[in-house]
Amino acid sequence: MKVNGSALRSGNVIDHNGKLYVVLRGQNVTPGKGGTFMQCELRDIRTGVKITERFRSTEQVERVSLDDAEFQYLYKDGDNFAFMNTETYDQVSVSPDIVGDQADFLQEGMKCMIRSFEGTPLTIELPQTVVMEIVETEPIVKGQTASSSYKPAKLENGARIMVPPHIDAGTRVVVNIAERAYVERFKG
Repeated sequence: MKVNGSALRSGNVIDHNGKLYVVLRGQNVTPGKGGTFMQCELRDIRTGVKITERFRSTEQVERVSLDDAEFQYLYKDGDNFAFMNTETYDQVSVSPDIVGDQADFLQEGMKCMIRSFEGTPLTIELPQTVVMEIVETEPIVKGQTASSSYKPAKLENGARIMVPPHIDAGTRVVVNIAERAYVERFKG
């Protein structure tokens, strides 16, 4: 399916110069002089080589259709991550470069959407939020207001986020995975 270059989004797969690429990042750029273009970071599906390309907003790009399926995270297998298709019970091994920074938030049994092309996993989409426990945080400094100030905290997975002053170690919180940000105290 042909789409405008400016319509490319992260996770899209395109056929470019006879090779299949997954769009890792895309940013619309409007220079002071000249037309708008989409600056994209692409990864070759077959070789894993990353390149940067510019697509003008008037340029047509061939977008490839993908297979989406729900998978359940099982365990880390060496460097790779093992997932199981929830319908067929087939297992697939996904490399760390596909999972990316989200790997910190993978939890056993977590349901994820994996997009694949001809059986090869290309992108993985985790739930928007995850519940994690705060293991370490700084004490409250007297005079801080709860509405405007945040303090650093360390999660059970080692990731660091900013939390309101009233959150202490041992508290379970909801974390936005994409933004690596505190959402609210877990109410369960």
